[in-house]
Amino acid sequence: MALTNPTCSGAAGAKLGVRGRPIGVSVRPMTETDLPPRLTRLTFHGPLSEARAARIVDRLGRAAPARVLDIGCGWGELMLRVLEAVPGATGTGIDLNGEDIARGRANAEARALTGRVEFVEGSAEEASHGSADLVLCLGASHALSDAEPPETTAGALRALRRAVAPGGRVLLAEGFWQRSPTSAELAAMWPDARADEHHDLAGLVDLAVSAGFRPVWIETAGDDEWEDFESGYQSDVEEWLATHPDHPLAKETRERVDRHRASWLRGYRGVLGMAYLTLVPVD
Repeated sequence: MALTNPTCSGAAGAKLGVRGRPIGVSVRPMTETDLPPRLTRLTFHGPLSEARAARIVDRLGRAAPARVLDIGCGWGELMLRVLEAVPGATGTGIDLNGEDIARGRANAEARALTGRVEFVEGSAEEASHGSADLVLCLGASHALSDAEPPETTAGALRALRRAVAPGGRVLLAEGFWQRSPTSAELAAMWPDARADEHHDLAGLVDLAVSAGFRPVWIETAGDDEWEDFESGYQSDVEEWLATHPDHPLAKETRERVDRHRASWLRGYRGVLGMAYLTLVPVD
């Protein structure tokens, strides 16, 4: 799933990146072979298991959406699976990350979906995409609202309500506090993390209802999904560091990865949740 906090992505944000969590290396004139691979161990850009993804695709596919819109799509894995499950459906994925967009296009070509899907590199707020029968927004609510957290979510939900066609569906993946974070946990998270930055699950669902939706399915990522995601998020870089300890970029990369790991293990692990809400607009 792009982060302004760990839920958007980067880690379940920069697509799930939560506030400024880039993992990688600085832009320097080096060949691709000098740099670590990027996110090759992740199927989804967020804490989402194969089993949950299959259930979600089955549920959304039964509504037979003709047009799918994926906001902050990354490489659009879930969108591509919906298109495979619904013959004739078309999709549009929008994301600012050109590398992810290229990966999505390559995956679409490999699955013979090129004629049914478009990947657009750009801003979701600026793109003219019209309404869709299914709108996916997975850890990317920040792409739809300029408001500061926690108002970001409410603004994004209003935008999603406008983007979904009557009788359609929205799948929103959004971070929430599983419990109130302690001061020490907040200090270990992303910069300027605040206790009011996220809602709890009940508050998040209430926001969806206030925005004009009914929540037809409420589910949350489990600990194993978070562990698979966080490990996969850093695995490429960790292996690169182990085999390139003296590389000119190793020191800054190692420091960045170590900060991220500490943010997860000492900060939001067991505190930050990820909700998957299937929403239907009220007529």
